[in-house]
Amino acid sequence: MHIRNPRGYKSKYDMVIERLTLHNFKNYEFLDMSVAQGFHCFFGHNGAGKTNLLDSIYYLCMTKSYFGLNDMAVVRKGTDAMRLAATVRRDGQEERFVARVAPRKLKVFERQEVPYERLAEHIGILPVVMIAPDDTELLTDGSEARRRFLDNTLSQMDGRYLMELMRYNRILQQRNALLRQMSEHHTRDSGLIEAYTQPLIAAARYLFECRSRFMGAFSEIFHQKYQAISRTAERATLAYRSALQQQDIGDLLKQTLEKDLLLLRTTEGIHRDDLECLIEEVPVRRFASQGQRKSFLIALKLAQYEILRSAKGFSPILLLDDLYDKLDPDRVAQLFQLLHAPDMGQVFLTDTQGARIAPMLLEQGRACSFFQIFKEGHTAFATQISHYEKRQ
Repeated sequence: MHIRNPRGYKSKYDMVIERLTLHNFKNYEFLDMSVAQGFHCFFGHNGAGKTNLLDSIYYLCMTKSYFGLNDMAVVRKGTDAMRLAATVRRDGQEERFVARVAPRKLKVFERQEVPYERLAEHIGILPVVMIAPDDTELLTDGSEARRRFLDNTLSQMDGRYLMELMRYNRILQQRNALLRQMSEHHTRDSGLIEAYTQPLIAAARYLFECRSRFMGAFSEIFHQKYQAISRTAERATLAYRSALQQQDIGDLLKQTLEKDLLLLRTTEGIHRDDLECLIEEVPVRRFASQGQRKSFLIALKLAQYEILRSAKGFSPILLLDDLYDKLDPDRVAQLFQLLHAPDMGQVFLTDTQGARIAPMLLEQGRACSFFQIFKEGHTAFATQISHYEKRQ
């Protein structure tokens, strides 16, 4: 995993979705739309299908729904399969990506008509960052949400990280199942426990090293983004917390073995790591104002965008869902100022009112398109209303 200097970032090429096709995805029966570089605003009433359209892009990038839905939930009701396709221009070359999903059957992703042997191989090919109203769980929920954010970012940067993470989680489940099985049969097989523990240690060490190195660069970027959004001098920090910072994972698992046998699960390891979110050394989760939380969250996602752009050498796709649902107009305006950069990549956003976002985009002189999303019965449709070229 290599992280370039974000402040010295220079894009080596662009990545642009040029065509997007949906078949039976959520409430879309069929949609075929052409898009280009710049901003794309999907506006319409709540429940029309704006967020579903963003989720289709995220699904194509990450092989799953942003909202944790299983594959049965993304297939349009009354149908037995869904298909997504995108034509993407990368480094001047056109590539086609296709996702086919039939519930209870194999999920297939293709690149240039060649199926991936493993879905994990696709992660990081089309890097993406999404900001949605429900993202507040990053700050208010337990450590799992913050680990998921960390893993999402690192998995898009480093293919080996994702493989080691999947390996760790698989072995963790097997070790926990063994502990329960031994308890049920009133047995103890130290050799078998060790057979699961050693590969768990190897994967944990790699994950810990990656997370530690990543946080050194990410924390600095995050702090800069927070100050730009909040327009204050208050210090916002992210602190990586892991038991492995005090003790090697091998020694830790030996020390906690009796506890693991008693509780029937692996009580310590990389799966317990957390990100501590602080403003002026005070936990955001407990004491921050609503405005501080909003600024903290947006700074997290913009830092994720910038570090992905630095690592990949080109701009990720940015998805912004219902900004006005959680952000006041001043913060939305400040966000758009931060997005006003000559090397900004492709951005897709939703709002109930295109009229309040249009002036900000037009004022910046960016290329932008506006699509009205509407629903007839249970089916969503999209119509392009207008398009504006970038001002020279």
